[in-house]
Amino acid sequence: MNTQEVRQGPAFFYGYIIVIITFAIAAVVEGLLFSFGIFFEPLLSEFGWTRARTSGAFSLSTIVHIPVSIVAGKLADRFGSKQLLGACGLFLGLGYFLMSKTNALWHLYVFYGIIVSTGMGLYWIPLISLVPRWFVARRALMMGIIASGIGVGQLVFPPVVNRLISAYGWRFSFLIMGIIGIGIITVSAQFLKRDPKQIGVLPYGESAAEQEVVVTEVKAISLGNAIRTGPFWLLSVTYFSWLFCLSVVIVHSVIHAIGIGMSPAGAANILAIIGLTGIIGRLAFGRLADVIGMKPVLVVSFVLMSAAFLWLTIARTTWMGYLFAAIFGISYGTFEILQSPLVAKLFGVSSLGTISGVIHNFGSTAIMVGPVLAGYIYDVTGSYQPAFLLCAALSLVSITSVTLLPLTSGKQSLRRAPIS
Repeated sequence: MNTQEVRQGPAFFYGYIIVIITFAIAAVVEGLLFSFGIFFEPLLSEFGWTRARTSGAFSLSTIVHIPVSIVAGKLADRFGSKQLLGACGLFLGLGYFLMSKTNALWHLYVFYGIIVSTGMGLYWIPLISLVPRWFVARRALMMGIIASGIGVGQLVFPPVVNRLISAYGWRFSFLIMGIIGIGIITVSAQFLKRDPKQIGVLPYGESAAEQEVVVTEVKAISLGNAIRTGPFWLLSVTYFSWLFCLSVVIVHSVIHAIGIGMSPAGAANILAIIGLTGIIGRLAFGRLADVIGMKPVLVVSFVLMSAAFLWLTIARTTWMGYLFAAIFGISYGTFEILQSPLVAKLFGVSSLGTISGVIHNFGSTAIMVGPVLAGYIYDVTGSYQPAFLLCAALSLVSITSVTLLPLTSGKQSLRRAPIS
């Protein structure tokens, strides 16, 4: 969009403050999420649980996560994201405090599978509902910057947690994670604002005339209308495949790396590399999506993801494991940053949180299946190879789904696809 169309307002657009705050929240929440794999080995060693049963706590979290995030999406559309993200920090902090007291498998299921997952359910949909309301131009790039916070969290937290566990034990490490969750997330959320109207300005890149057109156009795009369209289900299938692959990597990549001979510290670096390369991928692909369109960028990202899993089936050395992490990190973050721009482009922003929440939670059922299935495959066969091949195949499914989406090339607009 031509920069001359942007309404002149304050010298500093508050939308950039929104980006900074959500960047920080994403870094902490995703850092906590990705650190679960670091705690996997200490828990197995101390309690002697099977990998499938231990993974079940991560999968159970989805059962709680689904209804919570659906409600969170509706509340974000109605009231904004400030209070929801503040509550997210409180639940995460409490859950990690209690995880430090774990002495039985059911503790893990309650503290992580219910309490922590409630916090996670209050996080993503309210977070991604903010940027499309503040930015029309540069929307994908701003999401790329925010999602780079995820990469920072993945880069910083796993090695730090690994060192904390080595020095002080896993119980103290859970306690520290709880303090960080409450301190950073809850406090920073208090500076969020729902949308530009709250401070009397227009979204970045939108003129007053365009605003009138957009408001008229998106009023009728409710969840009921969206759910009857092909794009809604194509996005849902893509989300399922993507989250299946991601959850397998989060839970099992570190312990798989240890199994092929890497040290615990070296294995933890896999998640750090995913975080670092994820930053690069999100920023580069986010900017590219604003220029050439979302579809070609998404297709390339899923091709790379499939190739990464195929590579992992033959990886037997440290450098091969790191190469997988680099390719996967570059590829997986692309769909992550384009989720809300995709929904905004296809269905508008009036019900962005609600529609995103339902699509997100359809896909989130993959988290219930992915880690447990991968753990079961290992328990039965003694190898993760069949699970990695399945992830490669699901990445190809995502390519097909994305190809069928009615997306035009070039810069993104708010015009939606016709209801079929």
